[in-house]
Amino acid sequence: MHNEANVALPPSPVSVPKVSTGRVRSRTLVLIRWIAVGGQAITILFVYFGLGYNLPLALTLAVVSASVLLNIFVSVRHPISRRLNETEATLYLAYDTVQLAVLLSLTGGLHNPFSFLMLGAVTISATVLSVRATALLGFLVVGCVTLLMIFHFPLPWPGGVHSLSHVYVFGIWSSVVICMAFFAVNVLRLAEEGRRMSDALTETQMALAREQHLSAVGGLAAAAAHELGTPLGTIALVTKELSHDLPGDGPHAEDLKLLISQSERCREILARLSLQPVDGTLPSFHRQPMLNLVETAATPYRREGVELRIEHDGDLAAADRRSRHGGDSESVTQPIVPHSLEFIHGLKNLIENSMGFANTWVAIRVDWSRSEATVEITDDGPGFAHDILGALGEPYVSTRRDAGGMGLGVFIAKTLLERTGAEVKFGNRRDGGARIVVTWPRAVLEAESVWSADEASPDDVAGDAPR
Repeated sequence: MHNEANVALPPSPVSVPKVSTGRVRSRTLVLIRWIAVGGQAITILFVYFGLGYNLPLALTLAVVSASVLLNIFVSVRHPISRRLNETEATLYLAYDTVQLAVLLSLTGGLHNPFSFLMLGAVTISATVLSVRATALLGFLVVGCVTLLMIFHFPLPWPGGVHSLSHVYVFGIWSSVVICMAFFAVNVLRLAEEGRRMSDALTETQMALAREQHLSAVGGLAAAAAHELGTPLGTIALVTKELSHDLPGDGPHAEDLKLLISQSERCREILARLSLQPVDGTLPSFHRQPMLNLVETAATPYRREGVELRIEHDGDLAAADRRSRHGGDSESVTQPIVPHSLEFIHGLKNLIENSMGFANTWVAIRVDWSRSEATVEITDDGPGFAHDILGALGEPYVSTRRDAGGMGLGVFIAKTLLERTGAEVKFGNRRDGGARIVVTWPRAVLEAESVWSADEASPDDVAGDAPR
């Protein structure tokens, strides 16, 4: 019976040009302004009617009404989902700053306890806008609070005008400016770190998506080879029978020989595409010995001029260590690891990094025990710069001296390997060169590798592992 294989190929991660889009929607700033308008109106009415303070009611409500009209205009003119570019968002926040400054000037200037609300626009800008926009708004706030210190209506107060000393007012000015700078710098750093981490994680997902796409292409090729194997076998069988039935010196003998040779060649090509031997046996690739997966990750980066070698002492070294430490000498089998794209791609990035900086050799040492498994990657290159060694694994940190690129390779590798339960450590060799150690708890590494009775044992599979 003919079996049809359907392989779902995920969409290719196409590189899309980056479009400059705003980080904040118009609706967000409009909503914030509505909250500010409501708070201002309630405060003015409560102070005037509830506390009996003599405010310039008409002027203050006129200033609040200006924000109401602006909000209505923006809501009608632009869709609520519209994203503002940086200039527009800066102008919106600049208006809010000036509006609040005017309102404070009518109600006592810096004598007004609500003067600390002048920090609001700068804090919002530091969260979503650039350093330049935040700096411009900061200068605007400094200018406004300076004017408020000099030009303002008297602070409404029962029984007459309440006056504060100039030193105290200057202290309020200083506290507003210092708090603004403190909040802006810290919020900028936190927001920038969050954006960088978000961008780096996006790059990690894209790298994994590309690896999944390549894996799916390989699966599609294997499925196509499997499907084409049956008709090709039929063609080969028919041509061989015809060669027996027709005379060897007939007019079609040469054509039949050509058909037979070409069908054999096609069969060999399909066998390579399907990753199976020509005799038709199909090994399982869902779980493999750890050394096989390490070899898979390392193979694409072998090149002339730099020796790439995979080393391990296997069970003998593990038994020798146990005997030296007083343990039993029973051998420990090689870990059988799920074929994980995170495992493969994470090691690929680390190996590629080492190959890019090595002078003559890169060594990958694989070892395991009852409790853990390790992969150690060393090279004879310049090693990691000491000033960034502690920050390795963070996004946008260049891993070597004079290295180009965005500094995302090590971050992607570390992130993907940590998903498999690994701990990644970076360091330098005493003799020079980099040293990376990836360690897994064996129980976590083999969590999905439960061998059933009808499958090959780990020892049988491990026999074909590269040495």
